[in-house]
Amino acid sequence: MPDLLLILFLLNFSLFLLHEMDAIRHSEWRLFIILKDMEDSKAYKVFTFIHLFLYVSILSLLFSQYQTIIFWVLDLFFIIHAILHFIFERHPRNEFKNRFSRAIIYPIGFLAVIHLVFLFNISI
Repeated sequence: MPDLLLILFLLNFSLFLLHEMDAIRHSEWRLFIILKDMEDSKAYKVFTFIHLFLYVSILSLLFSQYQTIIFWVLDLFFIIHAILHFIFERHPRNEFKNRFSRAIIYPIGFLAVIHLVFLFNISI
């Protein structure tokens, strides 16, 4: 994989990590079916702890023989994630209604599309 394509992916992954930090600040667990009914202090801990396993899994796969597969999976996830944020824009519990949060969320989906296009062109 060319270095620029890897840098594009890492930039996008870093934006996603930044969004997840913002998600904790904005209590994103209130949008999830299981976590929304929990007490905030407990839901915060569960939401945060789940991310530990998520990050370890993703980083492990990024440095494995499955790197290309995880690129595809994460790019698709990033695109779907941005679309879901757009769909839930008017949800009453959505606290991502500010320029800063939006400036992180929507470029993630856009950069994922670009990354997939270049990844696909190189794979052919």
